[in-house]
Amino acid sequence: MIIVCWRDGFLKRCLRPLYFPNHAFMQAATTRSTARGLYATHGKRWFDVVLSAIGLFLFGIPMLGVGWLIWLVDGSPVLFRQKRVGQNGELFAIYKFRTMSNRPATGTSVTVAGDTRVTAFGKWLRRFKLDELPQLLNVLKGDMSFVGPRPDVPGYLDRLRGEEARLRELRPGITGPASLAFRNEEDLLAEAPDPVAFNDRVLFPEKVRLNLEYMKRISFSSDVGYILKTMLPGHEEPAQRLVRESHR
Repeated sequence: MIIVCWRDGFLKRCLRPLYFPNHAFMQAATTRSTARGLYATHGKRWFDVVLSAIGLFLFGIPMLGVGWLIWLVDGSPVLFRQKRVGQNGELFAIYKFRTMSNRPATGTSVTVAGDTRVTAFGKWLRRFKLDELPQLLNVLKGDMSFVGPRPDVPGYLDRLRGEEARLRELRPGITGPASLAFRNEEDLLAEAPDPVAFNDRVLFPEKVRLNLEYMKRISFSSDVGYILKTMLPGHEEPAQRLVRESHR
């Protein structure tokens, strides 16, 4: 704070106090903002490349073992491939271990708990999220990131408008705030009278809101936090409780 005063004859006059922001505080805030920007534009991709390479090195042989078991128990193909919407709206092929039978799809991309197409071994893979391991290849290739919005089939992310459309600037992720908030999404959908309508009107808009919040605060520490939370035992998030109550 600076006060400017002067003499006017026998009177002392002063201007209103001038307040200046704390220089150290402003410098720290600017540094944090710059660090987040550099991580989002450059560091995040390097983080993905290094971590996915390490993951493939560590889990390569176990992944081959899982693939062999799928082939032995459920036959081929071992991998499930599907077109998903990626960064800037470009389509890419996502990789997962196949967890369903080879019966024709029912015409919807929504999977609910108890879906009869899911094989016995597939249920075990889904329980421990092991079916997601091949997505390490997607991350290494640059199709995906470790943290970001889950990649949707065409008809969802590519239809967003306004500020929400900015989500297409992100690479889709293996995990993220929306993925954690709805760990048990299949159970929620199974409770809904119309799973597709419930997904479109309730779940998807809430996921968009959570992912927009993440996009505004991307940082190295937040990404590491989401990855660690993904590896910990699940618990019901506030957003999940809110959505569960909305259709009761």
